[in-house]
Amino acid sequence: MNDDPSTSLTYGSYLTLDQLLSAQHPSSDLHDEMLFIIIHQTKELWLKQIIHELKLSRDLIRADKLIEVHKSLSRVSRIQAVMTLSWDVLATLTPADYMSFRDVLGTSSGFQSAQFRQVEFLLGIKDKAHLRYQEEGSEGHSGLSAALHQPSLWDEASAALARAGFALPAEVLERDWSRPYEPSPAVEAAWLEVYRNTSKWWPLYQLAEKLVDVDDAMATWRHKHVITVERIIGFKRGTGGTAGVPYLQSTLSKRAFPELWSLRTQI
Repeated sequence: MNDDPSTSLTYGSYLTLDQLLSAQHPSSDLHDEMLFIIIHQTKELWLKQIIHELKLSRDLIRADKLIEVHKSLSRVSRIQAVMTLSWDVLATLTPADYMSFRDVLGTSSGFQSAQFRQVEFLLGIKDKAHLRYQEEGSEGHSGLSAALHQPSLWDEASAALARAGFALPAEVLERDWSRPYEPSPAVEAAWLEVYRNTSKWWPLYQLAEKLVDVDDAMATWRHKHVITVERIIGFKRGTGGTAGVPYLQSTLSKRAFPELWSLRTQI
């Protein structure tokens, strides 16, 4: 009898494909609902990987491993690019196609995605109101709550600035992590010095540009989301009671690392 599991491991069993490929359960018999399900399930898998990378990135910045963090942050921005391209696949769903099965979605909405909100929280865009969309005691609720009450990637970047010798106020370094971040003139001034003297502060400068890559990719993803939704449903209200396109448009100005954008005017 062979007791070595590696010799009986197959592609399908390693990836648990039986479970993965049987996780699509359309509520109608309409052809296009399958695409809608797979697109969103795929996004959730990519979000899981992004969370995995952002947690590592946060730990690396906390340990002042500012060169090592490039790999995980680069991976995040590339995953974001793939997710943005997936809107083009969803856009093959015409308004008539979507409306034929929209009623089976009930009150479900991407607005309720715990993983997407966890990504926002890890980056530093926090709003505790999103916890109410997750069942208390669920994995989604616990992951979101943990990210809410811990320093974000941007908080850790500020702490790295302080360890490098930049004077930052206590309200930046010792604040209530669950509260929304407020841009700080002191943080902008510190990063501006980094950008004005890149040779002296090269690791911090490169970290900043990697963070901008992620923020840029997030903004691009949001923009494509708005265009795709408007293309498919126009200005109808979204499922789950959201305002649809107007709500999505209101998110376009969100920035996880605001001072890295505002400083550019001063250079």
